Amino acid sequence: MTADDLPVSPARSPRARRGRGAQPALSRERIVAEALRLLDAEGLEALSMRRLADPLGTAATSLYRHVAGKDELIGLALDEVFAECLPAIDGQAPWRELVSECGHAVRTMILRHPWASAVLGGAGVTHFGPNLMRLSETMLGVLEEAGFPLREAGSLMSMVFAYVIGMAGTEAAWLANLARSGLTEEEWTRRAWPAAERAVQPFPRLRRFYALHTEDGDGSEGASVDLRRSRDEEFAYGLGCLLDGAAANRPEGP
Repeated sequence: MTADDLPVSPARSPRARRGRGAQPALSRERIVAEALRLLDAEGLEALSMRRLADPLGTAATSLYRHVAGKDELIGLALDEVFAECLPAIDGQAPWRELVSECGHAVRTMILRHPWASAVLGGAGVTHFGPNLMRLSETMLGVLEEAGFPLREAGSLMSMVFAYVIGMAGTEAAWLANLARSGLTEEEWTRRAWPAAERAVQPFPRLRRFYALHTEDGDGSEGASVDLRRSRDEEFAYGLGCLLDGAAANRPEGP
């Protein structure tokens, strides 16, 4: 019997290899893209090198040739989502307009990628990717040109980021809980509204506050409550108050 007479193993046959399809070469870009998919789908707790290796068709040890570990991978994924904020930022805009645009862009990014708020709000965060650096450099430049000394410009930038991360992180957590309930915001509101109205009856200011949400509606319980609009308006109001305070304390610009 010659070698040509031996049966061909399906695992080694050219046809079998073509049938499986060739896997793209493992790269840092592929690893980060898969990590981002996993983070968006299941959150920060689901990410591990072992979990990531399977959909990439490799062993966990192979990932370490491209990234140092989970911490670096999270930093790379975070910088990838910060790239989404850059097109919304006009470096030539007046300082207040730019800071507002930046705040809204980062909020939108966090609502799209809720895990990012946990990373940004964590203690000892040491992720300094180039996209976050570009965003920060642009903000500092516009604020300094508007007359803020560099130290005060940095403080204002930090306050804006803290406000956005806190508000958007809370908002993202609420939306995640809502998704798990299977209800829309409108359905949740209609279910919760009667209990909320009963709870506020002994408190006159809260009673008037809740009444503001229905006075333009059709009279049914929670009819005119638009939580999405309320969230948008509250975020914009808070950011505006922060910038009002900055404007009132801004030294005269050059």
